[in-house]
Amino acid sequence: MGGRRPRTGHDWKLLAESCTALLDRLPELVDEHVRQLTEYSAVYGQVLPYDQQWREAETATRIGIQAISAPRDSPRRDLEHAEAAGRRRAQQGLPLELLVHAYRAAGYLVWDALMESAASREPERLAVLMRCATMVWSAVDAQATTASESYLATERELRRRTDEQLQALLDALLEGQEAPGLAARAAAGLDLPEHGPYAVVVLRTERHDGRDGCVRPMLGAGLRFIWRMRADCEIGVVALDADQGLDAVARLLDGRRSGPGGISPVVSGLGELGRARRWAELALRTCPPEATAVVRLDQRMPTALVVSQPELADRLVSDVFGALLELEPGDRAVLIETLDMWLACEGSAGRAAGRLYCHRNTVFNRLRRLEQLTSRSLARPRDLIEMTLALDAYRLAGTRAVAGTGTGMGMGTGR
Repeated sequence: MGGRRPRTGHDWKLLAESCTALLDRLPELVDEHVRQLTEYSAVYGQVLPYDQQWREAETATRIGIQAISAPRDSPRRDLEHAEAAGRRRAQQGLPLELLVHAYRAAGYLVWDALMESAASREPERLAVLMRCATMVWSAVDAQATTASESYLATERELRRRTDEQLQALLDALLEGQEAPGLAARAAAGLDLPEHGPYAVVVLRTERHDGRDGCVRPMLGAGLRFIWRMRADCEIGVVALDADQGLDAVARLLDGRRSGPGGISPVVSGLGELGRARRWAELALRTCPPEATAVVRLDQRMPTALVVSQPELADRLVSDVFGALLELEPGDRAVLIETLDMWLACEGSAGRAAGRLYCHRNTVFNRLRRLEQLTSRSLARPRDLIEMTLALDAYRLAGTRAVAGTGTGMGMGTGR
């Protein structure tokens, strides 16, 4: 509770005498201070045992009283103590409002004791105290402000450390690490059930916005997302509601992102997030370069089988589309587009013709040519499966196919 020195040496002497006399009553003042705090809120006693609370209050009050009459150029021990106290209270979990209240309450108690002592002795001493009132209360404000700023800075640091710990736990789960108690610690830190329906989402991103860490951008539809930002993707852990499944996840995400995404099948707990992440990445790899939709792995199984074996996929394209790849690019593109549209229309040449803006006989002619070039019949189920899978592999490889070879298809990881 220190501050500026009084205006005259006489005033300072009288103030110093009053403060020295008040120090003799320190145990009595601390008893009253701790009693008032306990009456104000039981949280004080829950955070600190009585003995420790009393000792710390005694130290703070003594330093504050000594600071009132300290010379102008003396070190501000009261502010140093307030800074340390703010840091301790943040670490102990005392609410900031109660920290500030404790400083205010101590200030009133000391001021009332000074006034009471002066009034009972001589009017001149009371007048000195009145002239020093602004200085004393400015000092109380400075202590409370210093303690608050220290508290908030410590709270931010503690939150940062906690976030880093949670990020490490989440990363360990997503990497599929196995350690005793890992899932339980993550469940407690992330406020999630250890067991229950979960899915993982992986979204491709064009650029990184600098964010990193665990965020919760979406709550709703019975879903809760916790995101982990990476340089080239965003990974989301989705806690599913019993009444909401993967369709709800896809609906919530679709159209909200510029790039495509993959959704894993449902897993039964946090301990299975590593497997779910790999499945979500595989679902994302089934998306061609120009795609924007968020897709589910359980609805893309055949394509997932293709992209999970890039060498076999290259070989499949070469074996099935070998002669087709030797055509001029424009001619090849027309036949590929026709096959793709015919499959999308569930084998209806009429519907495909409508979407391609051509006659249905044109569709038939193109399909027959495809059959000749591939030596396969779209009427035979096994041949149809091979052509469908080869088409998926070709589309996922983009336009980098090398005519007449089984290499250079660029399957890679698809991310």
